[in-house]
Amino acid sequence: MIRLFLINFFSCLLLLSLGVNAEQVLFSKKERDNDYKFDYRWLDQQGDAQNLSFILDKHAIFDRFRNFKSFKADMAKVSVNNALQKKLRTERIKGVIIDFSKNSSDDEIKIRGRDNQAVNAAYAKIYQLKQSLTADYLADNFYQQFTTHDQINAVKPDHARFANISSADLKSIKPSILEKFSIKNIRKVTNYVLGFVQSIPYSTLESRLTASGAGFNPPLKLLWENQGDCDSKVTLTASILRTLMPRIKMVLVFIDNHALIGIEIPATSDDLTITLNGASYVLAEPTGPGLFNLGEIAIESELAIGNGHYIAEQFHALPKPKKPPVPKSNDASVEAPRKDER
Repeated sequence: MIRLFLINFFSCLLLLSLGVNAEQVLFSKKERDNDYKFDYRWLDQQGDAQNLSFILDKHAIFDRFRNFKSFKADMAKVSVNNALQKKLRTERIKGVIIDFSKNSSDDEIKIRGRDNQAVNAAYAKIYQLKQSLTADYLADNFYQQFTTHDQINAVKPDHARFANISSADLKSIKPSILEKFSIKNIRKVTNYVLGFVQSIPYSTLESRLTASGAGFNPPLKLLWENQGDCDSKVTLTASILRTLMPRIKMVLVFIDNHALIGIEIPATSDDLTITLNGASYVLAEPTGPGLFNLGEIAIESELAIGNGHYIAEQFHALPKPKKPPVPKSNDASVEAPRKDER
């Protein structure tokens, strides 16, 4: 712990001495009828002044993830157990008697029956049912289960889902950025977005293993509060890039108390990359305060990636919904118009 603190401390000193820390020159938000106008100015990776203005709908800012809250394991257990008991009362398992604990927070279940095979089958069915109900509970509350690089099971916010949903609310950003850069120049667009997010003030990331979402800001809340931790900033970056480049493939990369993003584009010889499922992704550091271009990451991040101390989560474009087939004119289900309808 002391060693990691010293590394972070001296890295920050080095960045400050080089004068390459992010600087947000201006942040303002002005209320209008049904929305807010946001204005930003910052210094980019070359020290040049940049700006960005866009409009966000009030409903999207305040209501989109209004019920999102930090994950409480005890509350989750009670909710899942109640749902399990309700389901088993309406869909009884034949040949067995199921006894539930009187304490709703206790997941102890006893199954009795004359046939041991039926009892064992009931236990197996209830286990699968409980797994399904747990997954439903997590999804309903915008969480997901994950396993750390050192094989610890935990729960974290579903960052990819937050980014996908928020991308629709951030469409007003797209014309503001595309009037500055061609969308074909992915590196310039990405570096602009990185500089914007890196310049937003940073708040410390709580441990994913113990905080369970405490401190995480969905993208629009981050913009409203003008601050965010690593996970929040990576999610915002992914959401903006998804808005700008709907089909580009990305990965969200999580290391201990930090997060990166990777983009599937041709890499240069200097780019730092990771490979996932046969595809290569160029890495980027959205967090700040250090200003890094696409393909550059902090020393601590590079060490973690090099040692395999990370997990990567694909963030690919959602498949387009299939259109229903158009009936052919000779389809028997389509009636010919009557004479009075012609």
